[in-house]
Amino acid sequence: MNPDPAELLYAYAVLRDTPAAASGLETVTGVAGEPVRAVRDGGLAALVGPVPAAEFDEEGLRERLEDLAWLEHVARGHQRVVDAASAGAPCVLPLRLATVYRDEEGVRRMLAARHAAFGAALDRLAGRAEWGVKIHTVAEGTGGAPPPGPPSRARPPAPRAAMSGRDYLRRRAAERQAREEEWRHVDEAARGIHAALATLAEETRLYPPQNPRLTGRPGRNVLNAAYLVPRERGAAFTAAVAGLAGRAPRDGLQVELTGPWAPYSFVTGEPSREPAHEAGAP
Repeated sequence: MNPDPAELLYAYAVLRDTPAAASGLETVTGVAGEPVRAVRDGGLAALVGPVPAAEFDEEGLRERLEDLAWLEHVARGHQRVVDAASAGAPCVLPLRLATVYRDEEGVRRMLAARHAAFGAALDRLAGRAEWGVKIHTVAEGTGGAPPPGPPSRARPPAPRAAMSGRDYLRRRAAERQAREEEWRHVDEAARGIHAALATLAEETRLYPPQNPRLTGRPGRNVLNAAYLVPRERGAAFTAAVAGLAGRAPRDGLQVELTGPWAPYSFVTGEPSREPAHEAGAP
């Protein structure tokens, strides 16, 4: 197929090339509202769709990477294709967001170059799903875990006489120590939750805490983790999360569960985005 210079091929995922590889995708659209098709090579298939080069080439992406609304739209479209493919395949390997190629030949070269890695990942991840768990502190204002128990209803203290500099420093030191103890307790509780869930997972991934300014959630993100769980163990995993979430508020924590997803966090050997000026080169 001759490439259209105004378009690139956005690659969503890799899976085994079977008759069902692209089934269920007839009514699914990708990140640009485009139809999705399979490009096949050596027993593997990549799910791709044409997208505007002006948005997804090197310059277009640089201009849009700070546009959170655009990124969310692309991420939702990417996930929509992966979810549709996962409904009809035993294993789907999601590719990195905004992985693009100049033409189908570039996609086939990628499949051939990573054939062994993709095959091993498909075997390793078949019959498994990813679950995400985030733990936040129960926060007031800009963050911080409140001490367990109901808020105090005591009347405000009466004004105190001016304290000496030494007394002031002692009070500040005591307050700092109390905050440190509070955070130490929160971190230990979050570590305990992660350790309990890790016993039900085959693999785990820990990610940096999310910025509350980006998520819009109050409180400090103390755990941002992904768990690879066999599908037959999914009910036990969700039950364990529910039990831990029910006890978490006494430690000043809230637990959020997402999934099941395709194993985004556990795919190894996926290619980086191929630069548009190199993609499709002989």
